[in-house]
Amino acid sequence: MRWKKGWIWAMLLTSFGLAFAASGLQPFGNTVTPGAGLDAFAAFLDKQVPELLQRYDIPGASLALVANGELAWSGAYGYADAANQIPMTTKTTMRVQSISKPITAWGVMRLVQTGKIDLDAPAADYLTSWRFSQAAPGAEHITIRQLLSHTAGLPLGDVFTIYAPGEAMPSLREKLTAEAVPVREPGSSFSYSNTGYNLLELLIEDVTGQEFSDYMRQEVLRPLNMVRSTFDWSELDDLAVPVGYRLNGDPVPAYVYPEKGSGGLFATAEDLAAFAICGMINAPANAVLSRQAIEALHSPVSQAIGVYGLVFDGYALGHYVETLPGGHLAVAHGGQGTGIMTHYHAVPETGDALVILTNSQRSWPAIARLLCDWSRWRNLGTVGMGRIIWGQAMLWVLIGMVWSGGLVMCLRILQILVCKNKDSTLLSGTTRLGRILRIGAAVSIVAILAWCSSQRYLFLASVFPRATEWLGVSLLVLAVVLLLTAAISRHLPRTKDRHLDCR
Repeated sequence: MRWKKGWIWAMLLTSFGLAFAASGLQPFGNTVTPGAGLDAFAAFLDKQVPELLQRYDIPGASLALVANGELAWSGAYGYADAANQIPMTTKTTMRVQSISKPITAWGVMRLVQTGKIDLDAPAADYLTSWRFSQAAPGAEHITIRQLLSHTAGLPLGDVFTIYAPGEAMPSLREKLTAEAVPVREPGSSFSYSNTGYNLLELLIEDVTGQEFSDYMRQEVLRPLNMVRSTFDWSELDDLAVPVGYRLNGDPVPAYVYPEKGSGGLFATAEDLAAFAICGMINAPANAVLSRQAIEALHSPVSQAIGVYGLVFDGYALGHYVETLPGGHLAVAHGGQGTGIMTHYHAVPETGDALVILTNSQRSWPAIARLLCDWSRWRNLGTVGMGRIIWGQAMLWVLIGMVWSGGLVMCLRILQILVCKNKDSTLLSGTTRLGRILRIGAAVSIVAILAWCSSQRYLFLASVFPRATEWLGVSLLVLAVVLLLTAAISRHLPRTKDRHLDCR
C-alpha cells in the first residue's frame, strides 16, 4: 500500500468542516426573520437563549428589549444561583460592571449642565479632599473630558481584588493614591481606565458634598425611572444578587469594590432599558439631561481605541460608538468582572436597544450571537460585536489545523512502524536538527500553556472561552505527538527511498 496524499487532503477538509460546524456560525436550527413581529422574536429568544446558555455553560441571563423607544419585552433564563436552583428573574438586580460608566457619565454631565463644573477644566480644580501625588507629573492638567473619554493616560487599575460585603477594604482615596498615576501623556491617546472613572466618582462627591451613591440615586437613577438600581450595597438587603461564575465555572458570591463609579452599579435589565430609552433621539424630555448634553455624550472623541477597535468605531464620553451599515449611530458598553459579563447596545435614531446581563465570564460569544440576531431582526445591519463570531470561527479553524497536523503525524508514525521500508521523510529524517526542532517546538508549546494557565486573566480566553479550552488541549496533544516523532525518528535509519512498501 502506498501513502495516499488524497487521505491527507480528506482529513484536512474534514477537520475544517468540523471546525466550522463547531464554531457557532450557525450552530442551532433557530432562525430569526427580519422584520417579524415582536411575538415571533420573543418566541425565537425563548429557544435561542437557553441553547446558548447550555452551549457556553452560562448559568443564567436576563434580557430587556427596547423597540420604537419603549420597553417591548423582557425575559430571564437559567439560574441566579445554580447550586441552590434559584431562578434568574426579570426583577433580579445584579452587578452590571462597566455599564456603570455611561451611568456615571450622565452624573458628571448633569454637573456640567447645571454649571457646577466645566467639561474641559482640569479635574484637580474641583478636588478638595484629595490631591495627585508628586509622583504623578502632569496629572494636575487632566481634564474631565479626558477622564470621561479614557484619554487621561491613567492606568486600568486593580480589576481583580474583590471584597465580601462588610469586609474591611481600602478607601476610595487610598486606592486613587496608589493608582491615579499617569502611564501616558494626558490627552495623547485612548487608554481604558477604571481609575479615571473612580476619580470622577470622587470629583462628584467633592463638588456636591454628597456620597456618590446618594447623588446618583437622586440626580440620575430615580429621575430616569431606574427604580431597582443602586450604587449602594446596603440598599440590596432584601434583593437576591446572583452568584457569579468564573471561566472555569467556580462560583463567586456577591461582592463589592472600594470604588463605585467604574463598575459598582447594581441594576436590572429593565432598568438599563429605561436608561437606554432616555438616550433615544425621539424620547420625551427627561429631568436629568438636555438633548444637547446627551448628544455630547454620544459624540466620538477617540477613533484609535486599540483592541476595542475590532468591534467599535470609537469611544465618546462613557459610551462606545459605531456606525451601522445603514448609517445609524449605535452606542454601547459592556461590563466584565469576576463572574459577571453584561452588555447593552442602543441605536438612538431608531429607538432600538438590547440589554443582556449574565452571571458568567463565559458569555461573550453568546452575547455576540444575540446582538447579531437582534440587529438582523430590526434590519439594522451587522453590529461590530458580530466579529466575535467570525473570530471564533477562525479559532476553530486553527484548532482543526492543529488536529489535522497531529493526525497526519500519528498516522505516519503508525505507517513507519508497520511498513518494511522505513522512510522518515515526513519526520524530517533522522537528522539531529529535525529532532531538536520538534523537541523545541514541544517544549515551547508546553511552556506557553503553563504560562497561560498561571494568568489571572487572558483576553483570548475571556472572548472565546470554549474554543480556547479546545485549543489548549489540542496544542498539548500536538506537543506530545512532536515528542513522540522526535523519539521515533532518532531510531530510524537514513534512507533515500521516499516510498513505503507495505504489501
